[in-house]
Amino acid sequence: MKDFEYFSAGSLQEACSLAYEYKDVGKILAGGQSLITLLRQKLISPTCLIDIKGLKELDYIDFDQNAGLRIGALTTHRAIEKSPLIQEKYSVLSEMEKSVASVQTRNWGTIGGNLCSADPIGDPAPCLIALGAKLKLVNAKGERVVPMEEFFVDYFTTVIEPDEILAEIQLPLPASNTGVEYMKFSTIEAGIKIVSTSVAIAVMPGTDVCDEAKIIMSAVAPIPLVANKAAQMLKDKKLTDDLIVEAANMAASETDPTSDVHASAEYRQQLVKVIVKRAIRQAFEKAKKA
Repeated sequence: MKDFEYFSAGSLQEACSLAYEYKDVGKILAGGQSLITLLRQKLISPTCLIDIKGLKELDYIDFDQNAGLRIGALTTHRAIEKSPLIQEKYSVLSEMEKSVASVQTRNWGTIGGNLCSADPIGDPAPCLIALGAKLKLVNAKGERVVPMEEFFVDYFTTVIEPDEILAEIQLPLPASNTGVEYMKFSTIEAGIKIVSTSVAIAVMPGTDVCDEAKIIMSAVAPIPLVANKAAQMLKDKKLTDDLIVEAANMAASETDPTSDVHASAEYRQQLVKVIVKRAIRQAFEKAKKA
């Protein structure tokens, strides 16, 4: 690991100023769970680290009956998992967080750091996309809001400009007649995720007819994959077992997985068929009770 300059920002404004000054050579350090790993593996080599972990102004969970949920980028995975508010109104988010690494990692790692690392096997991204999340990015000149599905570009790459900082995750109010499910399949030995999916299903009130659907998968493409063709198959149709199986098969055909030491591409595609089918059914049942 090469030597680098280290700055501990005392405020978001100072962090933005430092990010602008060192935009060509600097990296933002939040929890460090992802960044330090990348440094050790020599996948990145910044000459400056800007530590924002101590910024309490980015560590919060707020809910507004009109605006929805707001989560500061420095909120830890464990805080999200244990939040009574999230457990009540966005229970799938709390359940998803339980599957993020170990308790020790969840106690220190932040939701913002996880998203900015853009790891293709990350847990939060597909779930947040299914929930309709947006991200607030800030810099010394102002801010902008980006839909989650537009945030990821490629392996470990996002739309964040070198001088920008992820400040907040924004989620809309929970929709009526809508259910959201998150599932993943991991190796038993190492706990390495093979595939995961998050599915959102909205039903027409009092019916089994799908009004809207989202199907998002990770670990099967360079970025979280939105299975638009599969979701479109469900829209305006009664969700029968046969249709759900067809949609799951379509979702698998939309993937572009690679083979590695943990699983072959073919195995990942077969797993997609299984967990997407299960997730659609679970989301459907939740939607009927919502």
